[in-house]
Amino acid sequence: MADELTPETPEEEQPKKTHKQRKNGLYPGVSDELAESMRTGWADTELHGLEPIAQAAHTAARRAALSARFPGERLVVPAGRLKTRSNDTEYPFRASTEYAYLTGDQTENGVLVLEPTGETGHTATVYLLPRSNRENGEFWLSGQGELWVGRRHSLAEAEQLLGIPAKDVRELAEALTEAEGPVRAVRGHDSGIESALTDKVTKERDEELRVYLSEARAVKDEFEIGELQKAVDSTVRGFEDVVKVLDKAEATSERYIEGTFFLRARVEGNDIGYGSICAAGPHACTLHWVRNDGDVRSGDLLLLDAGVETHSLYTADVTRTLPINGTYTDIQRKIYDAVYESQEAGIAAVKPGAKFRDFHDASQHVLAEKLVEWGLLEGPVERVLELGLQRRWTLHGTGHMLGMDVHDCAAARTEAYVDGTLEPGMCLTVEPGLYFQADDLTVPEEYRGIGVRIEDDILVTEDGNRNLSAGLPRTSVEVEAWMARLKG
Repeated sequence: MADELTPETPEEEQPKKTHKQRKNGLYPGVSDELAESMRTGWADTELHGLEPIAQAAHTAARRAALSARFPGERLVVPAGRLKTRSNDTEYPFRASTEYAYLTGDQTENGVLVLEPTGETGHTATVYLLPRSNRENGEFWLSGQGELWVGRRHSLAEAEQLLGIPAKDVRELAEALTEAEGPVRAVRGHDSGIESALTDKVTKERDEELRVYLSEARAVKDEFEIGELQKAVDSTVRGFEDVVKVLDKAEATSERYIEGTFFLRARVEGNDIGYGSICAAGPHACTLHWVRNDGDVRSGDLLLLDAGVETHSLYTADVTRTLPINGTYTDIQRKIYDAVYESQEAGIAAVKPGAKFRDFHDASQHVLAEKLVEWGLLEGPVERVLELGLQRRWTLHGTGHMLGMDVHDCAAARTEAYVDGTLEPGMCLTVEPGLYFQADDLTVPEEYRGIGVRIEDDILVTEDGNRNLSAGLPRTSVEVEAWMARLKG
């Protein structure tokens, strides 16, 4: 990795300066001749006639709804800044969900500001970094200059793409400091913006803004549903990729599975939507196993929980539990089929007008029945459910909202989410599981170390639901046949 020249280089580490180099006060170690050379001789690369991004009409509607909810108040929504991974390297940037939802933009340092136009209405402006300045050398001497990290859109280009007036974000902090009137901001993404607003905002008012933006994402529009389906379709292909290389994973580790799926996510999307869980053998009993450094053995199960994130930041979230050698053992099939039956009951409970908790209750009822039937719990089933005894082996809730965040709408109020009612356009996961830990002495030995989860992405429709991830088989027999075809 090349090492950029920066003005922060300690004096003792800088190369010895010539007289002409000392004359140039812009950056240490740069001669006047080189600085002048880098200022000139560059072609005009301004882009004209750009078409608006696909979601521009939808983001405009979202901003209008936000404006109506908080009349007369200045609203500030930052994208966030780069975060240091180690020393002078950064993590790949991912814009805050709230900012991307309202603008469609994904660039670091961006800030959306809605200025009130009176008692009702707002004027929206997106504040962005403009093109790198070639006069002062920023474009080639700064570590975030365009010569190092790539061209960014000019403010005029951004306006065409986003459908929002654009201004220089470097002027925003001072403007916010001087601004008067009520302000709300989304916190946790840009400390500089928050510092400029310190005496103008309250945590309570800001939390109301965050909650609103979380709840606003519950019902997906047409664009969002299309993006979720796109994410799921790529995820299906990623699962197929994994099945085809299970023999190579056996020769290496779970990392081969992780890398195989990641390749599909990067080729067809922006990234993975969350850390892939590639859990083989007893690792399947660890709910968020993302180390992915264990052995992959024939005869064990692989619990693969992974999702592709699209370029517009919508993610899938799908899980299948696969026999590594292509065939379930009797005990694996017994447990898998129980989870499948539980998921079927949960999916059937997803429909408009149903309570959000209904699909969880339906799935848990089936699993409790199985645990009583197998002699692992003493019935009746109603007693088990009342005391929550099945949770020793079911562990987690049966699903969550899905969208731009894998656990979408997380800041929503309880009454609007888990105690709420399902509506057409909502998208959620249904993902029951059974997990028998390797050291669990309360179950027969044959159960120990087996973990099974089946997860699909379900869209609530006007007349019921649609399984967006139906492209992947779910029954044990179908899974075996599918794997056999892929392995050739």
